[in-house]
Amino acid sequence: MARGTAAGPRAVLAYLIRRLFAAAVMLVVIILVVFGIFFLVPRWAGVDPATMFVGKQADPAAIEAVRQKLGLGEPIFVQVWEFFKGLFVGRTYASGGDVTNCAAPCFGYSFRNEQAIWPVLTDRFPVTLALALGAAVLWLIFGVAAGVLSALKRGSLWDRGAMIVALSGVSLPIYFTGLLSLAIFSYGLGWLDAQYVPFAESPTGWFGGMILPWVTLAFLYAAMYARITRATMLEILGEDYIRTARAKGLREPVVIGKHAMRSTMTPILTMFGMDLGALIGGAILTETTFSLPGLGQAVLTAINTKDLPIILGVTLITSLAVIFANLVVDLLYAVIDPRVRLS
Repeated sequence: MARGTAAGPRAVLAYLIRRLFAAAVMLVVIILVVFGIFFLVPRWAGVDPATMFVGKQADPAAIEAVRQKLGLGEPIFVQVWEFFKGLFVGRTYASGGDVTNCAAPCFGYSFRNEQAIWPVLTDRFPVTLALALGAAVLWLIFGVAAGVLSALKRGSLWDRGAMIVALSGVSLPIYFTGLLSLAIFSYGLGWLDAQYVPFAESPTGWFGGMILPWVTLAFLYAAMYARITRATMLEILGEDYIRTARAKGLREPVVIGKHAMRSTMTPILTMFGMDLGALIGGAILTETTFSLPGLGQAVLTAINTKDLPIILGVTLITSLAVIFANLVVDLLYAVIDPRVRLS
């Protein structure tokens, strides 16, 4: 990304192709790293994945059958190929006379209940996606607005109060603010229901059950965004082109909204893409505090039970979400800031 004239359609297309290629390469590298972490590192540490599948008390014959079924006895390059093949076209597991077909994307089967991982993740993904998107809208609106007002009213009572609240939001952990909000607004005042209800059962019940998780998660991120926005806006307001715009007689709302905000939003957009992409993989503390059946809670349960395939699946989903978010952010740079050209 470089400074210059606005990009034309051909430049945008060429840049998009380059970025898609870079994203594909990055995804391949991540898959290789994840495969090594989950299948090679345990063996180097003396832990057999087949033992984790059947349990420590299983007899050697059962362990060997699982090892053959998962292909753990094959050469490393064959295992890597089968892993890639399973993700994109599906995979076949064979043990003795039993053959199991795992449709793409195949993350394998749970070590605990032998369920296919992909359906488990797709069942939980909408909960995490709704949590992340709802909180993202709140923290982006209120965090940026608070930061801009603090910068425009530097040193005022609003500025000091907003920064104190922002410091509190950054400092207080999610499980504290989450439990406190439950104690006050759900158990104490009874204004909001703490029980999660699927959207298909009751849209209003679902919305009511998501308000506290949204606000709690947004409070943390809005605090960070307010501080970053304030610091960036103060720096932008001291630039020469802002003074020039004011000297030309432009109204203050135009100076702030059209000129200062575009430059201010560039680092905010970068943060937003990374934060939203990471949250797609599950907000573990928020989901655990409010008992939301999302990816974060699935990962926490999998960690406690050493269910590696679930952890692997969520890791790959999170990586893909971050890569996609970065791609979108790079393309939006040219829309927000016309000084940016795609190169």
